[in-house]
Amino acid sequence: MSATIEIHGDVAVITMDDGKANAINPTMLASLNAALDQAEQQARAVVIVGREHRFSAGFDLKLMQNSTPQAVNELVKDGGKLALRLYDFPMPVVAACTGHGIAMGCFILLACDVRIGAAGPYKIGANETAINMVLPAFALALLKARLNPLFLTDSAINAALYDAEQAAVVGYLDSVTTPDNVLAASIERAQQLSALTSEAYAKNKHLIRQHTIDAIAHTVI
Repeated sequence: MSATIEIHGDVAVITMDDGKANAINPTMLASLNAALDQAEQQARAVVIVGREHRFSAGFDLKLMQNSTPQAVNELVKDGGKLALRLYDFPMPVVAACTGHGIAMGCFILLACDVRIGAAGPYKIGANETAINMVLPAFALALLKARLNPLFLTDSAINAALYDAEQAAVVGYLDSVTTPDNVLAASIERAQQLSALTSEAYAKNKHLIRQHTIDAIAHTVI
């Protein structure tokens, strides 16, 4: 299993659950995009939630280690396309961060409009430097757009990982609640925001984020 969708009134709840770390691979990307397609047709707001203790550990490193450079580049590009889609999605997107959100996992958080995290001994952040990887252009753009500038060096260069409370200060999350409340709180916030969904909402989101959208778009085509 990868990502599934349930419609709760005006809110589409998309759950990532591969039974492990919610690694981002072609299967997960395809199921997330299919769920977003359905959400656009049947809902007015979206919640993206992980499995217990895991939001997403990022790109599937095992797959990447056994793939050609071209395949790795395509996977990263497709991850960037997903992030861009979320960042420019025409309705509110709330992330329910149920646990660890590392690398591509934290970039999904940065691409969502509202991020509510579960308190706990979890790690959130971009660890690319620590694993000898260069940050892709879409990740750099999102880090610059969403993080508190005071923490940008520590986050993007020094590969700092934060617990949920720290992540809210840095900018990966907006608020923190108890693990048993994170999904309910996210659905409640999405329901509130769903009243704003309209052509004006989509246009204003796009306009206010135009610079970052343009910075990402030409790198993932």
